[in-house]
Amino acid sequence: MRRSLEGRLLPAAGVVALVAAGGAVLAAQWLPPWVAALCGLFAGVLAGAFAVRGAARRWRATAGALRDGIASLRDRDFSVSITRTSDDELGELVEAYNSLGAVLRRERVELYQRELLLDTVIQTSPLALLLTNASGVVIYSNVAARELLGAGRKLEGLALEALLARAPPPLREALSGQDDRLFTVDLDAEPQVYHLSQRHFLLNAQPHRLQLLKRLTRELAAREVEIWKKVIRVIAHELNNSLAPISSLAHSGRLLLTESGDERLERVFSTIEDRATHLAGFIDGYARFAKLPKPRIAALDWAAFIARLRAVAPFELRGEPPREPAHADAAQLEQVVINLLKNAGESGSAAEEVALAIRAHRGGVLIEVTDRGAGLTEDALASALLPFFSTKESGTGLGLTICREIVEAHGGHLTIANREGGGALASVWLPAPEPHPARR
Repeated sequence: MRRSLEGRLLPAAGVVALVAAGGAVLAAQWLPPWVAALCGLFAGVLAGAFAVRGAARRWRATAGALRDGIASLRDRDFSVSITRTSDDELGELVEAYNSLGAVLRRERVELYQRELLLDTVIQTSPLALLLTNASGVVIYSNVAARELLGAGRKLEGLALEALLARAPPPLREALSGQDDRLFTVDLDAEPQVYHLSQRHFLLNAQPHRLQLLKRLTRELAAREVEIWKKVIRVIAHELNNSLAPISSLAHSGRLLLTESGDERLERVFSTIEDRATHLAGFIDGYARFAKLPKPRIAALDWAAFIARLRAVAPFELRGEPPREPAHADAAQLEQVVINLLKNAGESGSAAEEVALAIRAHRGGVLIEVTDRGAGLTEDALASALLPFFSTKESGTGLGLTICREIVEAHGGHLTIANREGGGALASVWLPAPEPHPARR
């Protein structure tokens, strides 16, 4: 049961009083009364001193432990706890201290877990994040920012101005400004579109600037392709509605002219019917682009894949493909590589210079098709992946566009570039499959 400090002191006070009275009574038998009273008082003080010393020793130890514990809390060390040795007010104080320490420890663990989660989200975010102080020194950056500005190296403690001195001009101009903007920068021989947003705020009463760069290349390309698909679907619908009756009327006209024998009109109707059929096939090719199915991802064996390519297009295999199988839609990926090999074969390159290489690269797989043809002009490089652009007289301008659509549907990217010494290089990068979470 709980005992108060007063309850503990009262027995000691009673003992002191009894000792004093007993001492006075005993002394009165041999000494005068006033001397006996002094002896009793001395005996009571002596007994009280022993009693207070015994009680104060325990209380002093508890107070010292509480003082040390509070000092640990001030130093942000919440691991210190005190053993409760009594069931009085001091014991309750010790229990309150231990409860406070447990709450602080629990909140500290929760705060650490939240900070860890936040840092993991920021570090794995595709947005490049930079936090700089009033002096322009980077005090925080994530992985995307390090890849963009420091080739993966740590940026904390470096001056942003020094980092931008080695950056491409569009990126340097954007990060040096004070406003939000869209800009395009060439990275890895491929134009990339970024959106920069900037915010200024006070942190620890000091001005700071937060800069976020989001890559919009894929989103803009996907949006552009979706718009083209909508246009193609509308045009194909309207043309098919007109071509069907034209073909039917031309066929009926030829049948009616068979009896009259007018060869000139028969040739006219025959030409109309042939061109209408050709135009219908032409529109059907665009319609297939507008209705490209989603890829069916499965394990892809490189040996079988290369064997199927050799049956369609000649090429030289450079190097050995990875031992690990890829994960892609085999039919769609074959369509992409066959299109690239045919373009390389039609570039004016010697047959033995048309080559295919497959290798692991940047956590995924890289497929490269090279040739030693005439290469591409700057305008052709800028427009090669756009719908309806073609350098061939009879080309539809959809071959590379479909290839890009297929590759990006796999989460990768397609690039076209000129080679040093002449010729072109078409590169397809596909990401490695994401690991499945382990089943419990």
